[in-house]
Amino acid sequence: MFSKIFPKIHAEGYKFLVIAIIITILFYIFSDFLGLIGLVLSVWVYYFFRDPERVVINDDNFLVSPADGEVIKVEDVTGPKELGLENKNFKKISIFMNVFDCHVNRTPCTGKIEEIFYKPGKFLNASFDKASEENERNYYKIKDLHNNDIVVVQIAGLVARRIVCESNKDQELNQGDRIGMIRFGSRADIYYENYQPLVKVGQKAISGETLLAKR
Repeated sequence: MFSKIFPKIHAEGYKFLVIAIIITILFYIFSDFLGLIGLVLSVWVYYFFRDPERVVINDDNFLVSPADGEVIKVEDVTGPKELGLENKNFKKISIFMNVFDCHVNRTPCTGKIEEIFYKPGKFLNASFDKASEENERNYYKIKDLHNNDIVVVQIAGLVARRIVCESNKDQELNQGDRIGMIRFGSRADIYYENYQPLVKVGQKAISGETLLAKR
Protein backbone atom coordinates (compact mmCIF):
# COMPACT_ATOMS: atom_id res chain seq x y z
CA MET A 1 0.00 0.00 0.00
CA PHE A 2 2.79 2.44 0.91
CA SER A 3 4.52 1.92 -2.45
CA LYS A 4 1.28 2.71 -4.29
CA ILE A 5 0.80 6.01 -2.44
CA PHE A 6 4.49 6.91 -2.49
CA PRO A 7 6.03 5.17 -5.52
CA LYS A 8 9.74 5.47 -6.18
CA ILE A 9 10.70 8.19 -8.63
CA HIS A 10 12.93 8.15 -11.67
CA ALA A 11 16.47 9.48 -11.23
CA GLU A 12 15.64 12.34 -13.63
CA GLY A 13 13.11 13.66 -11.13
CA TYR A 14 15.25 14.33 -8.08
CA LYS A 15 16.67 17.68 -9.20
CA PHE A 16 13.23 18.92 -10.25
CA LEU A 17 11.74 17.83 -6.94
CA VAL A 18 14.48 19.65 -5.00
CA ILE A 19 13.87 22.81 -7.05
CA ALA A 20 10.11 22.57 -6.44
CA ILE A 21 10.63 22.16 -2.68
CA ILE A 22 12.97 25.16 -2.54
CA ILE A 23 10.43 27.26 -4.45
CA THR A 24 7.71 26.10 -2.04
CA ILE A 25 9.76 27.21 0.99
CA LEU A 26 10.44 30.61 -0.59
CA PHE A 27 6.76 31.03 -1.47
CA TYR A 28 5.74 30.27 2.14
CA ILE A 29 8.02 33.07 3.33
CA PHE A 30 5.97 35.57 1.35
CA SER A 31 2.49 34.07 1.50
CA ASP A 32 0.63 31.02 2.77
CA PHE A 33 -1.37 30.98 -0.46
CA LEU A 34 1.78 31.00 -2.62
CA GLY A 35 3.22 28.32 -0.38
CA LEU A 36 0.17 26.15 -1.02
CA ILE A 37 0.63 26.59 -4.76
CA GLY A 38 4.27 25.56 -4.36
CA LEU A 39 3.23 22.50 -2.36
CA VAL A 40 0.79 21.41 -5.08
CA LEU A 41 3.57 21.93 -7.65
CA SER A 42 5.96 19.80 -5.60
CA VAL A 43 3.43 16.97 -5.30
CA TRP A 44 2.81 17.11 -9.05
CA VAL A 45 6.56 16.95 -9.81
CA TYR A 46 6.91 13.95 -7.51
CA TYR A 47 4.10 12.04 -9.21
CA PHE A 48 5.15 13.06 -12.72
CA PHE A 49 8.50 11.34 -12.20
CA ARG A 50 7.05 8.27 -10.50
CA ASP A 51 8.53 4.98 -11.65
CA PRO A 52 6.31 2.21 -10.28
CA GLU A 53 6.96 -1.48 -10.73
CA ARG A 54 4.73 -3.17 -13.29
CA VAL A 55 3.45 -6.76 -13.61
CA VAL A 56 4.61 -7.94 -17.04
CA ILE A 57 3.01 -10.93 -18.76
CA ASN A 58 6.39 -12.28 -19.99
CA ASP A 59 4.76 -13.98 -22.98
CA ASP A 60 6.44 -13.48 -26.34
CA ASN A 61 3.16 -14.03 -28.18
CA PHE A 62 2.09 -10.55 -27.01
CA LEU A 63 3.38 -6.99 -27.27
CA VAL A 64 2.90 -4.86 -24.17
CA SER A 65 2.46 -1.10 -24.14
CA PRO A 66 5.67 0.97 -24.16
CA ALA A 67 3.92 3.88 -22.43
CA ASP A 68 1.14 4.99 -20.13
CA GLY A 69 -1.51 7.09 -21.84
CA GLU A 70 -4.37 7.16 -24.32
CA VAL A 71 -4.35 5.18 -27.56
CA ILE A 72 -4.86 7.82 -30.28
CA LYS A 73 -3.98 5.86 -33.43
CA VAL A 74 -4.21 2.24 -34.62
CA GLU A 75 -3.33 2.12 -38.31
CA ASP A 76 -1.50 0.45 -41.18
CA VAL A 77 1.61 2.34 -42.29
CA THR A 78 5.01 1.94 -43.88
CA GLY A 79 8.02 1.84 -41.59
CA PRO A 80 10.00 4.90 -40.52
CA LYS A 81 12.41 6.09 -43.21
CA GLU A 82 14.90 7.09 -40.53
CA LEU A 83 15.59 3.38 -40.02
CA GLY A 84 15.43 2.45 -43.71
CA LEU A 85 12.09 0.68 -43.25
CA GLU A 86 9.97 2.82 -45.57
CA ASN A 87 9.46 -0.12 -47.96
CA LYS A 88 8.07 -2.47 -45.29
CA ASN A 89 4.46 -2.58 -44.09
CA PHE A 90 3.73 -2.25 -40.38
CA LYS A 91 0.87 -1.72 -38.03
CA LYS A 92 1.32 1.32 -35.81
CA ILE A 93 -0.16 2.22 -32.44
CA SER A 94 0.30 5.73 -31.04
CA ILE A 95 -0.07 6.49 -27.33
CA PHE A 96 -0.40 10.06 -26.04
CA MET A 97 1.05 10.77 -22.59
CA ASN A 98 -0.41 13.81 -20.85
CA VAL A 99 1.33 15.60 -17.98
CA PHE A 100 -0.41 13.37 -15.40
CA ASP A 101 0.70 10.05 -16.92
CA CYS A 102 3.79 8.12 -15.86
CA HIS A 103 6.45 8.91 -18.48
CA VAL A 104 8.80 5.95 -18.06
CA ASN A 105 8.93 3.92 -21.30
CA ARG A 106 9.37 0.14 -21.58
CA THR A 107 10.15 -2.39 -24.28
CA PRO A 108 7.05 -4.15 -25.65
CA CYS A 109 8.89 -7.43 -26.21
CA THR A 110 11.92 -9.49 -25.35
CA GLY A 111 14.66 -8.98 -27.91
CA LYS A 112 17.81 -7.17 -28.97
CA ILE A 113 18.16 -3.48 -29.79
CA GLU A 114 19.60 -3.42 -33.31
CA GLU A 115 19.61 0.34 -33.72
CA ILE A 116 18.96 3.58 -31.82
CA PHE A 117 18.48 6.75 -33.83
CA TYR A 118 17.90 10.25 -32.45
CA LYS A 119 16.20 12.84 -34.68
CA PRO A 120 16.12 16.55 -33.68
CA GLY A 121 12.87 18.35 -34.45
CA LYS A 122 10.05 20.61 -33.36
CA PHE A 123 7.93 20.56 -30.20
CA LEU A 124 4.37 20.47 -31.57
CA ASN A 125 1.48 19.10 -29.55
CA ALA A 126 2.26 15.37 -29.42
CA SER A 127 -1.36 14.45 -30.14
CA PHE A 128 -1.10 15.94 -33.65
CA ASP A 129 -0.58 13.50 -36.53
CA LYS A 130 2.42 15.44 -37.83
CA ALA A 131 4.23 15.08 -34.49
CA SER A 132 5.41 11.63 -35.65
CA GLU A 133 7.22 13.26 -38.57
CA GLU A 134 8.24 16.69 -37.30
CA ASN A 135 8.88 16.54 -33.54
CA GLU A 136 12.10 15.64 -31.77
CA ARG A 137 12.14 11.86 -31.42
CA ASN A 138 14.20 8.79 -30.60
CA TYR A 139 13.88 5.46 -32.41
CA TYR A 140 14.57 1.98 -30.99
CA LYS A 141 14.64 -0.85 -33.53
CA ILE A 142 14.23 -4.15 -31.67
CA LYS A 143 14.43 -7.66 -33.13
CA ASP A 144 12.03 -9.86 -31.19
CA LEU A 145 12.39 -13.59 -30.56
CA HIS A 146 10.28 -14.37 -33.65
CA ASN A 147 12.69 -12.35 -35.86
CA ASN A 148 10.19 -9.51 -36.29
CA ASP A 149 11.17 -5.85 -36.42
CA ILE A 150 9.56 -3.92 -33.56
CA VAL A 151 10.15 -0.15 -33.47
CA VAL A 152 9.44 2.08 -30.48
CA VAL A 153 9.59 5.84 -31.00
CA GLN A 154 9.77 8.35 -28.16
CA ILE A 155 8.33 11.67 -29.37
CA ALA A 156 8.76 14.93 -27.49
CA GLY A 157 5.64 17.08 -27.11
CA LEU A 158 4.59 20.68 -26.67
CA VAL A 159 6.02 20.94 -23.15
CA ALA A 160 8.59 18.15 -23.30
CA ARG A 161 12.13 19.30 -23.84
CA ARG A 162 14.20 16.21 -23.26
CA ILE A 163 14.04 12.60 -24.37
CA VAL A 164 15.98 10.36 -22.00
CA CYS A 165 17.46 7.19 -23.52
CA GLU A 166 18.58 4.57 -20.99
CA SER A 167 19.38 1.79 -23.46
CA ASN A 168 22.22 0.92 -25.81
CA LYS A 169 22.64 -0.61 -29.24
CA ASP A 170 23.02 -4.43 -29.06
CA GLN A 171 21.47 -4.50 -25.58
CA GLU A 172 19.39 -7.58 -24.78
CA LEU A 173 16.03 -6.71 -23.27
CA ASN A 174 13.34 -8.61 -21.44
CA GLN A 175 9.72 -7.72 -22.07
CA GLY A 176 8.75 -4.71 -19.94
CA ASP A 177 12.32 -3.53 -19.25
CA ARG A 178 12.73 0.23 -18.95
CA ILE A 179 14.28 1.87 -22.02
CA GLY A 180 13.98 5.56 -21.10
CA MET A 181 11.55 8.37 -20.40
CA ILE A 182 10.33 11.72 -21.76
CA ARG A 183 9.93 14.81 -19.63
CA PHE A 184 6.61 16.72 -19.41
CA GLY A 185 4.00 15.55 -21.92
CA SER A 186 4.77 13.45 -24.98
CA ARG A 187 3.93 10.45 -27.16
CA ALA A 188 5.13 6.95 -27.97
CA ASP A 189 4.63 5.16 -31.29
CA ILE A 190 5.13 1.44 -31.79
CA TYR A 191 5.54 -0.12 -35.23
CA TYR A 192 5.18 -3.90 -35.47
CA GLU A 193 4.69 -6.74 -37.95
CA ASN A 194 2.99 -10.16 -37.71
CA TYR A 195 0.89 -9.28 -34.66
CA GLN A 196 -2.80 -8.36 -34.52
CA PRO A 197 -3.90 -5.31 -32.49
CA LEU A 198 -5.86 -5.84 -29.27
CA VAL A 199 -6.60 -2.18 -28.47
CA LYS A 200 -8.72 0.58 -29.99
CA VAL A 201 -8.59 4.36 -30.14
CA GLY A 202 -9.58 5.99 -26.85
CA GLN A 203 -8.43 3.10 -24.69
CA LYS A 204 -6.14 3.76 -21.73
CA ALA A 205 -2.81 1.91 -21.81
CA ILE A 206 -0.45 1.07 -18.95
CA SER A 207 3.25 0.70 -19.73
CA GLY A 208 4.51 -2.86 -19.38
CA GLU A 209 1.06 -4.27 -18.62
CA THR A 210 -1.52 -3.46 -21.29
CA LEU A 211 -1.50 -6.04 -24.09
CA LEU A 212 -1.36 -4.11 -27.38
CA ALA A 213 -1.13 -6.94 -29.90
CA LYS A 214 -1.05 -10.74 -30.21
CA ARG A 215 0.62 -13.14 -32.66
